[in-house]
Formats: sequence, structure tokens, C-alpha cells
Amino acid sequence: MGITKFLGLETPFSVLYGSEIFSLEMSKTEALMQAFRKSIDVRVKEEIEVIEGEVFEIQIDDDRGIRERKVQSGDVNFDCSATGFLLQAMGSSQVALVALLLRSEGFEHYRCDRNLSMGTIAFMFKNPKQDKIAVFELKLIDIDGEHLGIPDVEYQAIVRMPSSEFARVCKDLASLGDTVVISVTKEGVKFSTAGDIGTANIVLRQNTSVDKPEEATIIEINNPVLLTFALRYMNSFTKATLLSNTMSISLSPELPVVVEYKIAEMGYIRLYLAPKIEDEMDGLD
Repeated sequence: MGITKFLGLETPFSVLYGSEIFSLEMSKTEALMQAFRKSIDVRVKEEIEVIEGEVFEIQIDDDRGIRERKVQSGDVNFDCSATGFLLQAMGSSQVALVALLLRSEGFEHYRCDRNLSMGTIAFMFKNPKQDKIAVFELKLIDIDGEHLGIPDVEYQAIVRMPSSEFARVCKDLASLGDTVVISVTKEGVKFSTAGDIGTANIVLRQNTSVDKPEEATIIEINNPVLLTFALRYMNSFTKATLLSNTMSISLSPELPVVVEYKIAEMGYIRLYLAPKIEDEMDGLD
């Protein structure tokens, strides 16, 4: 203590006792290091482990290029030509496809001098009194890609029914199961599902004797068809219900189902979904 006072407060000094070293059960080197740190008031805040070796390969999982362009898996091109607008989009799982067509004759005014993928699209809204106009411009992204060639297929069964009825069926079945089995025969079309808490079967028979044509259920069948589909996709498809009072379901074995909604007389939106195969169903058990 006397030496400390003699050296002054500005000179670092720590008293070290032999008994302290033995009681802490540490090596002399570690004891000296702690004493030095205490003398010069050093505190170790972080320890870094250094690994020595040779670097053979560096892999960088980075999607900055995508983020900078703000392109996501659902981004698509909106192509226009003299005949109208066309859009195609496929889900990331590649089991669902949407195709949208808006024909030029359905617009009050339409002009397209050359085929192009739109870079900017503008929407103008006017109220009936013409005293309020709203204009919205959206910048689109030019994405490399080609439209898929969807072949014309003669389906074995086509069911036409009210859009609201199809939406109701999908919603009710989704509360019990994850998949829907669609069976079409001459007697009618049956939607079935099974889950942990129960089963459900909804049968719609052909009914053309109704006052309103949009409320009819019409079945065209060449051969019976039975296919299984994921209900979550079917429920997503029903978001197009507001586009049309009626819709159609086209089915053939081993082919994607086509769920179609007419958009007035100017076009349609078609949604394709691949059926579940038996191996996939076994994997869910």
C-alpha cells in the first residue's frame, strides 16, 4: 500500500498475493495476465475464435439481383397485341397455371400498333358526372419468359354450374379436408373429401329446368372421370367468382383440370391445376 501511494494514482499498480493464486486454482501465466489487466484497467468484452485453414470454395446465397428489380415468383408480363391482352402466370410449385385473355373488341376504345410487353400501364376512372377523374400509373417489369403453348384438348367431362355454388362447395369441403375428389358420371358430379374429423360428399345433378340460365347445372360427358385435387388451390380459384355468374370445370384423366370464368363477351380467365397422383396421396397418409 505504501508503494502504491508513493507511485501516485497515475501509475498503475496492483497487489498480487501468492495465496490468491493458489486459491483460484489457475496457472501463474493466467494470474499474471489478470493482474496486468487490472493494473492498466483493461476489460475483455469479446473473445474471437480464429480458425486457420484453406478456403476451397465460397457460395453466396443472395437474391439481391431479384430484390433490386423487385421481381417475385408471382410477377408476370402483360402482353398486348392488336387482338387484345394476354397474361400467363405459373405458381412457384408449378402445379397451377392461370391464363387471362381480354379481347380487343370488348373495349370501348382499343389500339395497339405493335406487339409488346407493357412497361407502364395507366388506369383512368371517371364518375358519371364527368366532374372527377382519377389516373393511376403503374410501372411494370419486363421479365424474360415465353408463353406456354397450351394445346386444345377434348375433355372427357365438362361441368357448367353457378360460380357461387362452386365457391360454396370448395369452402364447405375445405373445413374437413385438404383434397377434393371430383367424380363425374351421367348421374351428376360429386365433390368428396375426407379428413381427421369427418367426411363430406356433395352431389349436383344436371338441372336445366330453371328460370334463370345462370342457375343451371349442365353436364357434358363422354366417359366417367374421377380425379383428386388440392383444395387450397381450388379455393384460390374461386376468387374469380365475381367475374362471372357461371363457370365451367373441364376434366380428363391425367390432365390438369381447367376452371374457367367468362369475362362478359370479351374474354376469360382459365385456371389450370394438375391432379394429385396416387403416390402423392400415399405420402400424405
